[in-house]
Amino acid sequence: MMVTVVDASGHALGRLASIVAKRLLQGEEIALVNAEQAVLTGRRAQILQDYRERRARGAQKRKGPFYPRRPDNLVRRTVRGMLPYQQPKGRVAFKRLRVYVGMPSDLKAQTAERLPEASRITTARVVTLAEVARNLGSEWGG
Repeated sequence: MMVTVVDASGHALGRLASIVAKRLLQGEEIALVNAEQAVLTGRRAQILQDYRERRARGAQKRKGPFYPRRPDNLVRRTVRGMLPYQQPKGRVAFKRLRVYVGMPSDLKAQTAERLPEASRITTARVVTLAEVARNLGSEWGG
């Protein structure tokens, strides 16, 4: 099966995740690249505080909810939230998703698709997922 490569750079995270979730449910296999360059719109301080609170909510060692720090896992978690992942069709769809930080060498030959409906951002107040990940203490190397 052919993998569709989608470039996440400059795309609004929520819009990107909802479009990708719909396509996964339709049976497409999707590889999201440049996850760290996806953006969140809004006030920077508020966004960073919200993500810190989500991360702290699962602070017990063995009990959840476990919230990711790495940008690729943040994107996976966002897409998962838009899938019925507790049902078999949602689990199967979620397994068809691959998310990468940067562009992996095996996908460089393919042209990455851009989603115009997810890249339409009308505000200057944006925060990249790389910045959110750094704020959460991620050690992903970016």
